[in-house]
Amino acid sequence: MMEKPSLDSSEDRAWLGEGQSETQLTTVAGPDGVETSNEDRPAWDSKLQYVLAQVGFSVGLGNVWRFPYLCHQNGGGAFMLLYVFLLLIVGVPLFFMELAAGQSIRQGSIGVWKHISPRLAGIGYSSCMVCFYVALYYNVIIAWSLFYMGNSFQYPLPWQQCPIDVTINDTVNECARSSPTSYFWFRKALNITNSIEESGEFNPIMTGCLLAGWAIVSLAMIKGIKSSAKVMYFSSVFPYVVLFIFLIRGLMLDGAMEGITYMFYPKLEIWGNMQVWRQAATQVFFALGLGYGSVIAYSSYNPIHNNCHRDALMVSGINFMTSVLASLVVFVVLGFRAKNIALHCVAENLGQLNLMASHESNQHWWPWFNMTDTSSVSLAEYREWYSHYTSMVGPKITDCSLEEEMKKGIEGTGLAFIAFTEVMAVFPASPFWSTLFFLMLLNLGLSTMFGTMQGILTPLMDNFSLLGRHRTLLTVSSCALGFIIGLLFTQRSGNYFVTMFDDYSATLPLIIVVIFETISVAWVYGTDRFLDDIEVMLKWRPPVVYKYLWKYVCPLAMVGLLSASLLRMVFKRPTYTAWNQSTASEMTLAYPGWALAMIVFLIVFASLPVPIGYVHSILKRRRVSSTPSLDGRSQVMHRELYTKCSSVEQMDSSPRRAPSEENDVLPRPAFLSVGNEHYRLLPQQEEEDEEEQDTGV
Repeated sequence: MMEKPSLDSSEDRAWLGEGQSETQLTTVAGPDGVETSNEDRPAWDSKLQYVLAQVGFSVGLGNVWRFPYLCHQNGGGAFMLLYVFLLLIVGVPLFFMELAAGQSIRQGSIGVWKHISPRLAGIGYSSCMVCFYVALYYNVIIAWSLFYMGNSFQYPLPWQQCPIDVTINDTVNECARSSPTSYFWFRKALNITNSIEESGEFNPIMTGCLLAGWAIVSLAMIKGIKSSAKVMYFSSVFPYVVLFIFLIRGLMLDGAMEGITYMFYPKLEIWGNMQVWRQAATQVFFALGLGYGSVIAYSSYNPIHNNCHRDALMVSGINFMTSVLASLVVFVVLGFRAKNIALHCVAENLGQLNLMASHESNQHWWPWFNMTDTSSVSLAEYREWYSHYTSMVGPKITDCSLEEEMKKGIEGTGLAFIAFTEVMAVFPASPFWSTLFFLMLLNLGLSTMFGTMQGILTPLMDNFSLLGRHRTLLTVSSCALGFIIGLLFTQRSGNYFVTMFDDYSATLPLIIVVIFETISVAWVYGTDRFLDDIEVMLKWRPPVVYKYLWKYVCPLAMVGLLSASLLRMVFKRPTYTAWNQSTASEMTLAYPGWALAMIVFLIVFASLPVPIGYVHSILKRRRVSSTPSLDGRSQVMHRELYTKCSSVEQMDSSPRRAPSEENDVLPRPAFLSVGNEHYRLLPQQEEEDEEEQDTGV
């Protein structure tokens, strides 16, 4: 251990000029150069409150309707093994990095990366932009959940049967050609157009639900973490209660075990498919909420010696187990649904056979079972008979395969608002199950929305003192702006824009953000210094494996994911799934030119702050360095920038930040304040304050 250097040498002055001031954590310079203390920063009331907030943010709708679909499409158990592997070597290290950075610097995403170097401030602004994109369309999903939950308080459920067209006194054609649940979703809920090019008028009911969604978010966030954390006690725990209830109920359904078997059966050959690796890495990336800035924002309210390493492992583990639990629920429901469809197919085919039997007789291939009592015929019996006489029965008689039905993957809104509603409609006491399910979706969406909004509000309040002094006004204004822009999603073509934002607005910018985050910690600040700072916080040093994961594995994995995503966009023209009203079916359409331009704009606009922040810092440094010294004594400039504070003043200004004696001799320019002597920038050097914090790399 080296002794702490004094300020009497040019080397020491360079250290303080190019590195970080030791007072940086406890007294962070505000946007106008005035130092602000972290003593008045809000804090979590308990560790449980913080864990629920992190779990609530990271566990979202993607765990319920995206992860099960990826398992379904990509080899079941084999995909899970691949997911766990990528989670351990990429997900957990990056999650731990964000937790440690936020906890040590006690700033939002803008302040954290600006603290390492002013040239990196754009990373935080990009995170805020992506958070705003996600908040815009995520709250629309909350609005949909509110709409369905409101329609669940009636019996029978409105999507249980097709409505009657009074003009022809017959079933509505669109519903008859699809299904009651599909008709209710596309026509009653969305009143959707045939393509994104047909905008249509605003959907008044969905507009009202969107307003209600933003009002709930605004009220929950209006007092910062003090108000949102109290809501988290319910919104983070309730979905688990519902998932377990659905799992218990689902295991009693006919076809549940077939669904679970399909889920866990490993198909190891998928490991040779690079697209599966890309999908698994993307799911790890988004499941933990990396790059949004919300993880950093939440951890910045922690006490300095909180064990963030244990938090990273715990939250990542809970997140994965939640995905597995949700997959179990989804697969038992899909197994039940697939078996119902297969048995319905058997009944229809037996009906056709009965018609054929009335015209023909004594055919040697007639089934040996009773065709008149369709309920007594098992699926296995029918399939055994069909396998023997496939070539003789004609085209009207088809195979009825449960496995083929299970292969038809359903994800996203199709899973929640069509497949699940179809199953719940046949449950006894269906309104109860429907209300429970959509209340769960509502809470999953809200807990993620709280974290997303925190990723926007915390950095802005930390870096702009005016906004920090008007927290309530900022929160309400942000929600109002989100509602106004969100009207784009409540027009009849709004669902297509939700798909566009979900597929393209966040993916590439977030990957770029995390790449720069990793480079800034591993290569700009330095992994050894970062581990030193974590050692001061945790009182023990994390394993050295993190050094190599941060420096090599994580950046390479992120660059590979970015390259794969870009290549996929270039070589496979972006498409979306549209609903055709005349055919009552879905079809895949290519985005028109203006929509492609919109996609490019969204990606570029969210990514631009990174290079702009870098160029702005370079230009500002050159402007400052070209300004001649007023007194001609530039050689002693750095020495005059600092004044030593007494230990009494230090204790008065930040009593909670007093370091332990064993750290007094650490010489490094670190995230943390170490030592009993602090140095503070004088007010007259406000203009150069930001540049004094550059790491010099």
